[in-house]
Amino acid sequence: MLKSHYYDGRIEAGCDEAGRGCLAGSVYAAAVIFPPGYHNDELNDSKQLTARRRYRLREIVERDAVAWAVGIVTPEEIDEMNILNASILAMHRALDQLSVRPEAVIVDGNRFKPYRGLPSATIVKGDGKFLSIAAASILAKTYRDDYMDLLAKECPEYDWLSNKGYPTRKHRAAIRQYGATKYHRKSFRLLPEEELTLDFEE
Repeated sequence: MLKSHYYDGRIEAGCDEAGRGCLAGSVYAAAVIFPPGYHNDELNDSKQLTARRRYRLREIVERDAVAWAVGIVTPEEIDEMNILNASILAMHRALDQLSVRPEAVIVDGNRFKPYRGLPSATIVKGDGKFLSIAAASILAKTYRDDYMDLLAKECPEYDWLSNKGYPTRKHRAAIRQYGATKYHRKSFRLLPEEELTLDFEE
């Protein structure tokens, strides 16, 4: 059973991101605040859920949460600041939009930057340990999937309906054939052959 809180007696927001490892598209993050003592046995890390369950749980999270929000950082911004900083900025943007101000923040993973002087904790695999982080992972994943589905209509060659921008064989084959789109992250190694090759002299 996932835990309802990390900090005792504080309004706590859980954060997670989606799309960090993608070659294309924005990175999304969500922040969720649940009521004190909230429990839901269905909530889990979004990667452990089917797409249908994720969307059903999104409705439940949005209904039950005291506050929730989604933050977005574009491919252009990712290229400017790198994906780690972009992921953290997306979380900060989600926190900025919360209708209730949190008094503490818990984050999935092991990297975060202080937010408005609030106490914060990074929790490895936190989306499988705390309800608010699990809920944030579901919101970030589903809203990013919706966005990639829209982009897929504009750029059908890249199979984004299926891969959501992740580096699958079909996605990379399309990059090789058609080149990169304006949605691709130019700072990423889009093709394996872009690795640095060393010439050795005999």
